[in-house]
Amino acid sequence: MDWCLYVVGVGAEGTTAEPPQLRLGPVAGVDYPGTWQAFESWFADDEACRAYLERLRWPEGFCCPACASTRAWRTRPGLWKCASCHRKTSVTARTIFHRSRLPLRTWFAACWFVCSQKNGVSALGLQRVLGLGSYESAWAMMHKLRRAMVRPDRGPLSGFVEVDETFVGAREHAGHKARRDTKAAVAIAVETLQPKGFGRVRLRYLEPLSAVTVRGFISDVVAVGSTVRTDGWNGYPPITKAGYRHVAVNVMHSTEPAHIGLPGVHRVASLLKRWLEGTLQSGFDHSHLDYYLDEFTFRFNRRTSRRRGLLFYRLLEQAVRTEPHPRQQFLARNLPHPPKRRRHNM
Repeated sequence: MDWCLYVVGVGAEGTTAEPPQLRLGPVAGVDYPGTWQAFESWFADDEACRAYLERLRWPEGFCCPACASTRAWRTRPGLWKCASCHRKTSVTARTIFHRSRLPLRTWFAACWFVCSQKNGVSALGLQRVLGLGSYESAWAMMHKLRRAMVRPDRGPLSGFVEVDETFVGAREHAGHKARRDTKAAVAIAVETLQPKGFGRVRLRYLEPLSAVTVRGFISDVVAVGSTVRTDGWNGYPPITKAGYRHVAVNVMHSTEPAHIGLPGVHRVASLLKRWLEGTLQSGFDHSHLDYYLDEFTFRFNRRTSRRRGLLFYRLLEQAVRTEPHPRQQFLARNLPHPPKRRRHNM
């Protein structure tokens, strides 16, 4: 086999490589494909996909996860052997692609379809478009991708932040309202911009819904010193002791509708319910709800991106930094059945 030595920062003849040019951000056609036609050209096979993952995982060159050495031998495509500690490392090791039996090109296509559609794609839709043999494979793939949709180092919300709760889940049928105890409580925090507009959002499934869990949510996702705007529930005022400025809107006694006093959280709640009903057809288990909320957050916080390929780039960038999640972890927690087709009377 062919062996080659990879040394960071060293040119072809031992000279120091020129520093890369600084850019403001990823560029379509340079860092990621801008269209589906470009995608097919960039990623014609698994080898091209592995090379792209190497570029994302080690942007400054290979770095051994055991000893941090930058000198390594490439033993075969996608596999490196450290020259210092002799540890072998695959480009997919300790990522969401770890030990996956599916081709990397199938994973890349799944990422593209998930990101290219404004409202995403369901597991059943992904199974059909990729030609996967089982709904279970598509469902597990979607959940692995959702694990990579949240950066662990993301910063908290700041400035003016609206906070409220909503309930999602069981459908309401004609003449019958869904019972509250069959629904899930979701906390919402959204930045409000001046003079208008909304910034980032954070969501969390609250079980149980209480003043303690709501205040814990605020302390986790909102920076201390921010102004938190809520309704008149008496569970909110103690947040002032934690360093927040609190503004309460008494919706019950106000002459204005609730969506006027708290426009941000009501807008997000409406979009969330529409997305859950439209894309997932409300077919989710409460034990997996936080990961569906992560997907909605990923999409909402990148809603102004003009190129869907940039979302593809960001998702893969985070995928190579996300710990593996074996399929058994998902299957042990109530794998849902594919949604039944609705029959239409002709």
